[in-house]
Order: sequence, then structure tokens, then C-alpha cells
Amino acid sequence: MSMPTVTIHEAKTNLSRLIEKACRGEDVVIARGSEPVVRLVALKDSKGHRKPGSLRGKIKLGSEFFEPLPLDELESWE
Repeated sequence: MSMPTVTIHEAKTNLSRLIEKACRGEDVVIARGSEPVVRLVALKDSKGHRKPGSLRGKIKLGSEFFEPLPLDELESWE
């Protein structure tokens, strides 16, 4: 299965369309002449999808976490 490839000139002309394709998960390869040089990919949503409990069992807190902070550290927060 080959990925569709566009030239740099085509990429400049159609950048908005190519970005939309990448955001939909399509592979976009850009070539210099006939040589593929880069692949355009979408960044993951910075907001992400939070799932309650997804870190269960992955984070360990010692009992000292629940102890009161020393007075000098508490004062620095005020």
C-alpha cells in the first residue's frame, strides 16, 4: 500500500487541504522531486481526553504525602 505523495510545490499550493487530510488521520508525504522527504502529521489534541482512573496502580504515594507540611513551608505559601 503506497501513500499518496505530493511535491513541495503542490504542498505550498494546497497546504490547508493537506493539513485537513493529516488532521483526519490520512498520511501526507511531501517529496523533493521524486524523493519523499517528509511526512505531514497532526499533533495530538493538547487538551487530550481524560479518563478517570486511568492512572490507578501507576502512581504510588507514601504516607508522608498526607502528613501536614512543616510550618516554614506553609508560611512560604501565604
